[in-house]
Amino acid sequence: MLKKLTYITLFALTMTSCSDTLDEINKNPNATETPLAPYLLTGSLKQGADLYWGSDNNFNSSLLFVQHWAKIQYTEPDRYDVSNTSFTSLWNTGYATLITDLNTIINFPADQANTNYKGIALTLRSWTFLLLTDAYGSIPYKEAGQKVTPAYNTQKEVYTGLLEDLKQAQSLLGTTNGSVTGDLVYKGDITKWKKLVNSLRLRIALRISDKEPALAKQAAIDATSDAAGVLSSNNDTFKFTYTSSPQQNPASAWFETRDDFRISKTLVDKLTDLADPRLPIYAQLPSDATVGKYVGGANGLSNSDANSQGFAKTSKPGTYFLTSSSPAVIASYSETLFNLAEAVARGYISGNAEQLYNDAITASFNQFGITNAATISTYLNQASVKYDASNYAKSIGTQKWIAFYGQGLDAFTEWRRLDYPVLTAGPATVLDGQIPSRFFYPGTEQSLNGVSYKAAIAAQGKDLLTTKLWFDAK
Repeated sequence: MLKKLTYITLFALTMTSCSDTLDEINKNPNATETPLAPYLLTGSLKQGADLYWGSDNNFNSSLLFVQHWAKIQYTEPDRYDVSNTSFTSLWNTGYATLITDLNTIINFPADQANTNYKGIALTLRSWTFLLLTDAYGSIPYKEAGQKVTPAYNTQKEVYTGLLEDLKQAQSLLGTTNGSVTGDLVYKGDITKWKKLVNSLRLRIALRISDKEPALAKQAAIDATSDAAGVLSSNNDTFKFTYTSSPQQNPASAWFETRDDFRISKTLVDKLTDLADPRLPIYAQLPSDATVGKYVGGANGLSNSDANSQGFAKTSKPGTYFLTSSSPAVIASYSETLFNLAEAVARGYISGNAEQLYNDAITASFNQFGITNAATISTYLNQASVKYDASNYAKSIGTQKWIAFYGQGLDAFTEWRRLDYPVLTAGPATVLDGQIPSRFFYPGTEQSLNGVSYKAAIAAQGKDLLTTKLWFDAK
């Protein structure tokens, strides 16, 4: 009996020892059990830039809708022949990665993240929500990240909520509130983050301007009167600068193995008509040297008609956008100046709308390395470029569309909001001559969050590409 008890005791001790050993073996010595704010910030900036400039949300969708790029083969997206699986990455990455990681920073105790980290995270989260509502309309906002099946908020509720969130972000940011590492964009310069916050507030003010003019005016006043100011030079532009493979610009990576996009004929023709010096930057000459001029690809063609334009006879997007280190511009100084010009034109703030408009075009030229004063002056003095105070939407909308080249999601939003330039759907498109007005909700929302999804479309309208969103409904 004693011998049996001894065996039982030894076996129990052995199992305990094995259990302890297995626990140790299963620990990754290189992993941290607590996420760190700098790493989460770095990851959010990189993933946000990839999301904004990547194929699904940019050059394979919104850049086609606004006719910056066109497809020369596999033309289904350019014909709007897409499904509710086509627009999942903005939703899935926006919620499951960006908003989740940014909420982690926001909810950190003070010893894990100072208020500057929290203010930056709240700013980036607001930008993410803004992309989501601009693309889809009603979205989970207040309950996002809190419930498995969050309710959707209306677009009006999201925009007004984001104005409050950005106001809070501004109060969290301060030059004496602690240092920030992991910031690959502004290198911890809190003064620039504060300018970005106000510039985003101004952006949202104009989003709601046609529907809530009184609130829009106050938001514009608040953004532009804040002591921190708005983006005030190209050095303030919010952009993520890539390096080399595998940390390269998404368009660069795409063109290394594929050749199915061209700059749009719509844009090439407009830039040619204006003798716009950005054309050689936006486009490459066709590889067939006998062509000798920039030739855009037509949008919305059948595969056979698109192919017949000639791969060697049409212009690829400019090498500026297709090199590994090409930056992902997310909020430019030029855009801020256009927004200031419009805020003046609408009577929201004081200033000279024409001068701000000219400054915005100049800032766009400078952004792409065009600095010759005579070249810029000649361009601005053309009758077709001069600011038209009687139709500011046409002047600002057309030039902002040009300046937004490559920034498909925001170009798409501003084109819908301002209705300029006038674009025409291609001949083989499938929406009865209409251009999309929104993204489909992902199909998983119907299966995983069906009650909230049905309530959202009952209020907003059918889950169609052609359903107008709240900010766009005239």
